[in-house]
Amino acid sequence: MRFALEVRQGRERALEFAEVLKGIIVSSGGEVVDADEPDMVLAVGGDGTMLAAVQLALRSDVPVLGFNLGTVGFLTEAEPDQVETVVQRLLTGDYQLHERMTIDATVNGRTATGVNDVVVEKVDSQRLIDLDVTIDGSRFLTYRADGLIVSTPTGSTAYSFSAGGPLVDPDLDAMVLSPVAAHSLFDRPLVVPASRRIEVTVVTDRPVKVSVDKNSLGNLALGDRVLVTRGSSPARFVTFGERSFPSLLTEKFGLR
Repeated sequence: MRFALEVRQGRERALEFAEVLKGIIVSSGGEVVDADEPDMVLAVGGDGTMLAAVQLALRSDVPVLGFNLGTVGFLTEAEPDQVETVVQRLLTGDYQLHERMTIDATVNGRTATGVNDVVVEKVDSQRLIDLDVTIDGSRFLTYRADGLIVSTPTGSTAYSFSAGGPLVDPDLDAMVLSPVAAHSLFDRPLVVPASRRIEVTVVTDRPVKVSVDKNSLGNLALGDRVLVTRGSSPARFVTFGERSFPSLLTEKFGLR
């Protein structure tokens, strides 16, 4: 079995663990390969590293698993002290795959895919922006805010949650619209089916930027728009048994 590794650069602990991981893979009969032809992508780091690993996995059409060397690790499945057991289970096929919906953002004919969110936000930190939102061709409202997050259920635990959005079980197919610091009469998050087509148009003459899973998709000017839809292919996450979303929240937020 061939593994590609996505490692958190600049963090000594992650780099050291990656070397240990490589050694265990090779000694157990697996291969560590570059990003071209893996059978699986392994992330070593936190959720940011996991997002980069998901991008590689989507391009290669393979599953992804993360080792948590970050702070919270909502997206990761394994801890470093489990490395030998995890590698053996991967090599023997003793695991399951959990599909999670992805999200597409299209700007001027260019499309990017993410697993967490699409963020449309201001460039000038001192000035609000106006964003007109249309859902399935029908106008919804105009947000006057610092920005707007359109997230998947997976991304509901990330920036969307920080902006006051709800936590959504990743088994659901939905998108969450969460305004950031809205100065509008209606400032509540909105949950819609994943089948909806969401258009966000800039209606104020102020610079706006768009990102997908923190990767820039460029800037928008007055009248420009971004189309947000469900991604064409899901991301496949490796799991080692069913773990309910409420129990995951209890664990990660220390709610016991």
